[in-house]
Amino acid sequence: MSILIVNTESVPGKEVIEVLGLVRGNVIQAKHLGKDIAAGFRTIVGGEIKEYTEMMSEAREIALKRMTEKAEELGADAVVNLRF
Repeated sequence: MSILIVNTESVPGKEVIEVLGLVRGNVIQAKHLGKDIAAGFRTIVGGEIKEYTEMMSEAREIALKRMTEKAEELGADAVVNLRF
């Protein structure tokens, strides 16, 4: 089954028949020591901390997958009004 995920309050052309509840996907990640040290040096000189940007992107993907799995368990067709 494929879940429709939107960040709007409704789905154009569709009607919400039943609200099944809140679904979430949570994750906390840490990089290995080497990348944390490299990121620490980068905070001194400034600029994007690419290791943390990558980690945030990975964490969002994991959280989205977990949220989708929870929605499927509830029998949902869609997740409406997604927020990160």
